[in-house]
Amino acid sequence: MSSQPSKDLQSFPNPHPERDYCIHMDLPEFTCLCPVTGQPDFAHFLLDFIPDQRCVELKSLKLYLWSYRNEGGFHEAMTNRIADDLIALLAPRYLRLLGRWYVRGGITTDVLVEERQAGWSNPSILAQLPPVTWSAQRPG
Repeated sequence: MSSQPSKDLQSFPNPHPERDYCIHMDLPEFTCLCPVTGQPDFAHFLLDFIPDQRCVELKSLKLYLWSYRNEGGFHEAMTNRIADDLIALLAPRYLRLLGRWYVRGGITTDVLVEERQAGWSNPSILAQLPPVTWSAQRPG
């Protein structure tokens, strides 16, 4: 596998598709460019998903996130685009992506995307997900 940025997200078969379980990922090093000024924007993403048939391969996810380094995009668009790509790849039972964008002009932005398969529900596992905390408490 390459060590260059790549949009080629990859997956592998879920080793336990019969079970609902949550995968939590802390992705603290996202960078892209402000589409207005061209200056760098930084975000810390928190990803939680309950896989169905596929799981995301970690190195491909790292290279995928790195591929945004020289792209411009608004916080809302970037967060939703990443969520859309993960949903298209994985078709998870549930997915939540929180984009915690670092301060720009004295303002921090959090963008939360949530998606679940039609008809899927497991309140007990959803209650176990790490809580979403907003801008007052930045991660890491």
